[in-house]
Amino acid sequence: MMFSTTLKSALFGLGALAITASGALADDLADIKAAGKIVAATEMHYAPFDMLENGNYVGFDRDLFDEIAKEMGVAPVYEDLPWTSILPGLEVKKFDFVLAPVTMTAERADRYSFTLPIADATVTFVQRKGGKMTKPEDAKGLTVGVQKGTAQQKQLDAYSAKIGGFTIKEYGTNDEAYADLMTGRLDAVAGSAPLLNYLAKKRPDDFAVVNPPFGTPTYFGYVARKGEGDTLVAAVNDALKKIEADGRMKTLQEKWFGAATALPQMMPKL
Repeated sequence: MMFSTTLKSALFGLGALAITASGALADDLADIKAAGKIVAATEMHYAPFDMLENGNYVGFDRDLFDEIAKEMGVAPVYEDLPWTSILPGLEVKKFDFVLAPVTMTAERADRYSFTLPIADATVTFVQRKGGKMTKPEDAKGLTVGVQKGTAQQKQLDAYSAKIGGFTIKEYGTNDEAYADLMTGRLDAVAGSAPLLNYLAKKRPDDFAVVNPPFGTPTYFGYVARKGEGDTLVAAVNDALKKIEADGRMKTLQEKWFGAATALPQMMPKL
């Protein structure tokens, strides 16, 4: 009996040690701190958040995450990947963090760990300057483009059903959709308000935003793996709060979006 009890205790101790070890190994923040760097993935074709200019990565996300990494005391490493491969790539641990602005939804929050909001993500339309639309409802019967696999696409599907239907064409990138809009293959493109406002501001002779936005008010956040990435998200949130409090967020918003927008300092209800 003594031997059996001792053996059981030893096995229990080994099991507890294994659980502790696996928990430590599953702490993304600890691994990042040990490596001294954080590898973040985004699609660098999502102006003004992520862009390539003369081969250099620039944009709101780049500037903001440089500041976040500085607060965390690690070096940022950026990877450019197609949007459709980013969330699956996070799950199989090809990188540490999703820097691409991810629309915050309840469905995604069940699978991933979201940071605090980093920007507005409400959906609207952009059309060619002088186009047919004066309000969102005018999309009925037209042909609208959207980036495939996005939360904006889901809202567009719902809006089409709501107003009686329009043709939806899916694109791999927003840039491809904008090109078809300019050639007349599309009547409009749906996307988040910051992207389309930036596009119209940069190319006022080509594009015009159709106001008001038609989508449900939503936000963009960054994403980590659920569970093992929770401490990482907490560290990023601490950095975001400092950046908001000392005015750096306002400066970056004005630089890239043309105006500052107040963001929730608590997780919004999804």
